[in-house]
Amino acid sequence: MIRRIFSALLTICALASPAGNRAWAKDELVLAMTQTPGTWNPLISSMLAKSLIANMTARPLTAYDADWKLVCLACTELPTLQNGKARVIDLPDDGKGGGKKGMEVDVELRDLRWGDGTPVSSKDVAFTLEVGKHPLSGVASSEGYKRVLKLDVKDDRRFTMTIDRVTFDYNSIGFLLLPAHIEKPIFDANPAEYRNKTAYDTNSTNPGLAFGPYRIVEIVPGSRIALEQNPTWTGQKPHFKRIVVKIIENTAALEANLLSGSVDYVLGELGLSLDQAIAFEKRHGAKYNVVYKPALIWEHIDANLDNKLLADRRVRQALLLAIDRKAISEKLFDGKQPIAHGGISELDPMFSPAARQYGYDPTAAKKLLDEAGFATLRNNVRQNAAGDRLSIELGTTAGNRVRELVAQVIQSQLRQVGVEVRIKAEPPRIFFEAMGRRTYSGLGMYAWVQRPEGVPRSSLHSKEIPSAENAWSGQNYPGYANPEMDKALDAAERELDIDKRRALFAEIQRLAADDLPSLPLFFRVDPFVIPKALKGVTPTGTLNSSTLWVEQWRWEN
Repeated sequence: MIRRIFSALLTICALASPAGNRAWAKDELVLAMTQTPGTWNPLISSMLAKSLIANMTARPLTAYDADWKLVCLACTELPTLQNGKARVIDLPDDGKGGGKKGMEVDVELRDLRWGDGTPVSSKDVAFTLEVGKHPLSGVASSEGYKRVLKLDVKDDRRFTMTIDRVTFDYNSIGFLLLPAHIEKPIFDANPAEYRNKTAYDTNSTNPGLAFGPYRIVEIVPGSRIALEQNPTWTGQKPHFKRIVVKIIENTAALEANLLSGSVDYVLGELGLSLDQAIAFEKRHGAKYNVVYKPALIWEHIDANLDNKLLADRRVRQALLLAIDRKAISEKLFDGKQPIAHGGISELDPMFSPAARQYGYDPTAAKKLLDEAGFATLRNNVRQNAAGDRLSIELGTTAGNRVRELVAQVIQSQLRQVGVEVRIKAEPPRIFFEAMGRRTYSGLGMYAWVQRPEGVPRSSLHSKEIPSAENAWSGQNYPGYANPEMDKALDAAERELDIDKRRALFAEIQRLAADDLPSLPLFFRVDPFVIPKALKGVTPTGTLNSSTLWVEQWRWEN
């Protein structure tokens, strides 16, 4: 009788609690984001959309956690000078006088396995470095790989890297590994064609491409990506059996899907705009935890310095002076999105307040344009003595309503000083391909996601300008080249003393503020609109996204 009563009570409880709301019955989590990646290979191209997915299927050796502390993810212990797993060494004489210092860094991989059961090993590290160094491989940035002079493999999981210089961030090893047993035959066949032949794009659901808590099982281009638990994952077992990521490029449609229940959660790093989240919280805050995470995400406008209209820095300075960024922040972002004075956030320990800061000053902008030779006004557009009209194309990503609105406001404000702006909004994949190959004609508005105390070498050093000769490697999309900047960037990386390094960072920020290869707009505040039942999502505010810890996400009614 007692057993029958207990059984009946369980049945009643089950009927009273909808299956979709029970933590143990929530097997599938439906996410959404606004962009679709152009490639799935982790080394080729730089897109946040790709990294959000890749962080569920693999892990970098090291990453910065939510407290901006460097931690091991695919390694067992963070190598440091203090624990002896990193050492400053004398490098062999290169025949040019010698005397150079480098570093040795000992790394041990965690016990990890690719989705087909193959162990993640030192062979994968060696192959990843080979691809990263190759001049024709097409990796997003090859500099970090080229610095590794030698890889001394101890065994399948232990190796020592010899680095060609002493750097303060020697143990920030953020690259994702490639599976040598799958990718090496493809790469060896033709390195120049690797970016087009990689199995990440030709066989994206191959389980051997993943060693994280999830693996990709379905991709419907422009629509959705489905992931399922990776049975070979050796870390904490994830709570959801399946995750579906929907691609909804229109942010208004994104909100509608969230409210209708067809989406459980919109990824905070690439989802609702800030103004949407503010309005959403006022209407639906009782059902969601809304977190506004200040982030090291720099919204800016790159200027193609090959465009003769933008080659004179006085023109670029005038453009920035003519944009009322404070008004844009207050009217569109409720004042929550701070104005950026450069690529280093005020939240970063390396921020310098001494660099030039531009306020809204259209009078000064007009004066600079006059000095730059654009003093004649015809049909409300400035032109120079050669008859070149100051008419510039501003490209950006389509579908992001606020970004498109910001572009329209900038267009209107620049018109007031005689600059014609033609807006060109394109799908993110096409836009970023144009930026990466430097085929954008004038201005490009987008965001960089950065790490704490990161030296902005990839976007400011002259060796990082993408070109056909380097297979479009590098992220210096403006084509900026300044020997003083190169010297400061090189020195900042090598300086172990934090106070001396801070002085070098100040010089980097000074030069960038004077030359303005990129026009700083805002440091983003990412809105995380998290349903109250979804636990474990921790915003980071850096390039190491919250999805790196997706196995901690769970549903609790």
